[in-house]
Amino acid sequence: MGGPPRDGPGSGWSCPTGRHGFMRRLTRRREVQDRKKNKEKEMYWIDHYAELRRRLIRVLIVFLFCFIAGFVFSEQIVRWLKAGAPADLDWHVFSPTDALWVWVQIAFITSLVVVLPYFFFEMWAFAAPGLNARERRVTLQYVPLSALLFVFGIGFAYCVLFPMILRFLQSLAARIGANEVYGVAQYFKFMFGFILPFGLLFEMPVVMLFLTRLGILNPNVVRKTRKYAYLLLVILATMITPPDLISDLVVTVPLFLLFEVSLWLSMRTYRKMERKRLLEGQEVPENHDA
Repeated sequence: MGGPPRDGPGSGWSCPTGRHGFMRRLTRRREVQDRKKNKEKEMYWIDHYAELRRRLIRVLIVFLFCFIAGFVFSEQIVRWLKAGAPADLDWHVFSPTDALWVWVQIAFITSLVVVLPYFFFEMWAFAAPGLNARERRVTLQYVPLSALLFVFGIGFAYCVLFPMILRFLQSLAARIGANEVYGVAQYFKFMFGFILPFGLLFEMPVVMLFLTRLGILNPNVVRKTRKYAYLLLVILATMITPPDLISDLVVTVPLFLLFEVSLWLSMRTYRKMERKRLLEGQEVPENHDA
């Protein structure tokens, strides 16, 4: 007799409203947790971007100071380059700003030579918290290596390739009976536009090693696409050299060797990292069983 059965343990009846309320509370709790995780992830990336921005600003400040110093010493550098020019040339200015433009180019190149190692150091310091002590110690050695490779690349292009290119262009001018009158701004623009890419290309070993250490670059993938890399290097070499076999070989062979050395170093580093991960994976179950 009496009313409907009461809600309670052992009554065999549960209130739908109570169950739905519990599910709503559980859903709201999960939404709050998800929002908290998303906010933490967002703050994590914001902090990283802010740190990267601070480091890039420091690089820019150092670049500006080096640019000012390079501008001050541009006259001495121009005289040195003129004395060591690969051909006897008469330099002319064709506008009032040509001489100023030469000084600006000289200051830019000299500041780039100085700032590039510092830029690599800042990038290393940005990625260092994600590396262990040994990886930080090894990757820090890439900073002075990057400076040496950049200078070596510029020196190779200026001492070996640029005279060859200039002699070829002079021979073309002689064939058509043209008088060679070079503007100083155009001469330096052509020279720097030619040698600067080689300085950057010679950074290939450092870049590949650094990206391998960070786990971004897989040398096995690069090795499988080696033929495409060779094709790009051949196209680059033929674009920047005179149209003869000797000139092409003078540029192509060093680029091939540079690529192979970079790939070999990357593969060697990658295998060491894989062996270390394998050993660490074997030690974990042993410690767990102990």
